[in-house]
Amino acid sequence: MSMFRRQSGCYVATFAVDEVRVLRKVATEVVGLLTDGFDHTDPVVGRLFPDAYPDDPAGTAEFRRYTEGDLKTAKIDQAGAVLAALPESAGGEVRLDAEAAEAWLRALNDARLAMGVRLEIKDGTDLGEELDDAVADDPTSSRVFQLSVYAYLGYLQESLLNAMID
Repeated sequence: MSMFRRQSGCYVATFAVDEVRVLRKVATEVVGLLTDGFDHTDPVVGRLFPDAYPDDPAGTAEFRRYTEGDLKTAKIDQAGAVLAALPESAGGEVRLDAEAAEAWLRALNDARLAMGVRLEIKDGTDLGEELDDAVADDPTSSRVFQLSVYAYLGYLQESLLNAMID
């Protein structure tokens, strides 16, 4: 598995071809969710764009009117930063400057939030236990794969954050 490290003012990791494929798919799905699939009734959209004033629908609508476009554009750009930095089709090295590293952190966070909603991950969820249960139920299930990707994104996020604060 790739691990980010600081090197000559950049944050560097080497990704295997399968990691590149997964990251490309995740980032592309986030972009799709924020463009073609953007729907305020979708719980994932609700998680990525929470109500600013839960007890004031009119205030929330007004706040959203002024901020949502820029926030959506920023989230799309951050997912785009992941896509731009990854090797085209093979594995390889990724080098991020400080700005790109911050975009990656935010994009990884958005992807994890989206997946967490779909997987029904809660604050107290033990991810290892969830994965063990899913493997016991059906080791070939899509849930096993999705939980593994969710865990991997968390690992990458932590790895990059640690490299940035070291």
